[in-house]
Amino acid sequence: MAKTRKDLRGRSLRKGEVQRASDKRYMYTYTDPLGRRKFIYANDLTQLREKEEKLLKDQLDGLDIYVAGKATLNETFDRYISTKYNLRESTRSSYLYTYDHYVRDTFGLKRIAEIKYSDVLQFYYHLLNQQGISLGTLDSVHCLLHPTFQLAVRDEIIRKNPTDGVMKEISRESGKNRGVRHALTIEQQRCFMEYIANHPIYYHWWPMFTILLGTGCRIGEALGLRWQDLDFENRVISINHSLVYYPANGSNKCVLRVSLPKTDAGIRTIPMLDIVKDAFEMLYEEQKENGFNETEIDGMSGFIFCNRFGSVPNPQTVNHTIKRIANNYNADEVVRAKKEHRDPIILPNFSCHHLRHTFCTRLCENETNLKVIQSIMGHKNIETTLDIYAEATEKKKQESFENLAAKLDIF
Repeated sequence: MAKTRKDLRGRSLRKGEVQRASDKRYMYTYTDPLGRRKFIYANDLTQLREKEEKLLKDQLDGLDIYVAGKATLNETFDRYISTKYNLRESTRSSYLYTYDHYVRDTFGLKRIAEIKYSDVLQFYYHLLNQQGISLGTLDSVHCLLHPTFQLAVRDEIIRKNPTDGVMKEISRESGKNRGVRHALTIEQQRCFMEYIANHPIYYHWWPMFTILLGTGCRIGEALGLRWQDLDFENRVISINHSLVYYPANGSNKCVLRVSLPKTDAGIRTIPMLDIVKDAFEMLYEEQKENGFNETEIDGMSGFIFCNRFGSVPNPQTVNHTIKRIANNYNADEVVRAKKEHRDPIILPNFSCHHLRHTFCTRLCENETNLKVIQSIMGHKNIETTLDIYAEATEKKKQESFENLAAKLDIF
């Protein structure tokens, strides 16, 4: 029977533990994932065992594998996302969906220390050409992979970030664009709303699209509006939360949940235009007659928008409705234009977010104070406002010169 080793005080030592005769310090010996012998030291046995417990926890957490460079991209991404303590649940859910959908079961299985620049380049081209994703979606994937590799660089697991410069080369060589959202023109916007207002089927959508085009709200912010968020006396709309879809626990289904707006800047108030006030009052009178929305989501109730089932509409339903209305309008407009011997005013393919972009463009065309625009739109960064403002003012240049030519006879 093996004899139990003991320290100088007669306490039994575990496997790997020794007390050195030279300086009486305690030492624990273990083997790391690469087969190398490693040691930890302490002045007393209690302190040594605390260090052993921490080492065991780190090993269980995969830290030793990570430090040894044996971690996969998946393991490194999971470590990166676990450090993002302040992410809103909607953002975290979106990040995880994007990563799981495009990376986890394929490229994510590679060891991070073995991934080279050319590997990332080939993977991105595979997503573009074989998977058929847009450059904008690839941007979303890149915005997850780049900081994941950067974490490994900072932890000295790898020397260089293999994603550096990849998107620049992809953008230059792929011949694809990011599908920049353009606002509806004033003519298109007017045609869209007039078609809805006069249509025997689509007319009940007029209040929602009036509110979207008259406030610039994100679709989740608009659907999350409650009657108590409206101040009719002071003509102000309070944006303090939004509705987003989260995966339900233990299933593939998604459920509506209450979330804070996209950024802190998203918590704001929006002045209520006359036509927007009319739309809200129309909805109120309609619900007073037919019944108010009694849906409760995360303790909140009194939601303004209500579908035929008595619950809050699905954002995708709204987008599908826009597409259906636009297609019907375009078909009718082609026939009308032919009869009237004019060019048709065709609506582009657009979504709820284009309506937000359209509102912002109209606002930029009539307001020069960028801070006012930024506040109303709830933009976190002024650069976002400037991008839209620049597009809007570019269109106004020609009008400005035409007005100048009409008013000044100086040549």
